[in-house]
Amino acid sequence: MTEKEKMEHQKLYDANYDKELEMERIRCKSLCRKYNNLPVKNIDERHTFIKTIIGSTGENIHIEPDFWCDYGYKISVGENFYANHGLVILDAGSVSFGNDVFIGPSCGFHTSGHPIDFERRNQGLEYAYPIVVGDNVWFGAGVQVMPGVTIGSNVVIGSGSIVTKDIPSDSVAVGNPCKVIRRITDDDRRKNWDR
Repeated sequence: MTEKEKMEHQKLYDANYDKELEMERIRCKSLCRKYNNLPVKNIDERHTFIKTIIGSTGENIHIEPDFWCDYGYKISVGENFYANHGLVILDAGSVSFGNDVFIGPSCGFHTSGHPIDFERRNQGLEYAYPIVVGDNVWFGAGVQVMPGVTIGSNVVIGSGSIVTKDIPSDSVAVGNPCKVIRRITDDDRRKNWDR
């Protein structure tokens, strides 16, 4: 089994010294750098170019620079995806976003982790577990999502949260570690925001 196959099967794999994976990351990071250097006013060019990095996208996707990811092709996003500045997606384990996902600045989605024991960690071994995000999810600024987490639909994750465990649908969750503090209710849906 190749190191890439091990990565795809959620086994420990050599992320640091495997040439195939290294070349894939270099290719992707080169594309990210090019994307980040596109003129901000060239919105149509940016919208087209981001689709050369990300594996699967809806029609309407907008990511502010700077944006970085490891492989790109292991990311999928639905319709009406928006991410503010400083998005980092370490996508060795795949990251899937539903429709109508909004991400605040300086957020990270990290599918990769390392063994606790230094002997295997120093060999360059890591694991990668997928992250899944449902529809209608809003991430506040500075949220960090860890390997293997599933976040349901209709969720708000508060700024600065570190999400280490699954979050159910229809929830407001915050903190380090991130915990559900309440359900989203019909009163939330009826609130008049006086636009």
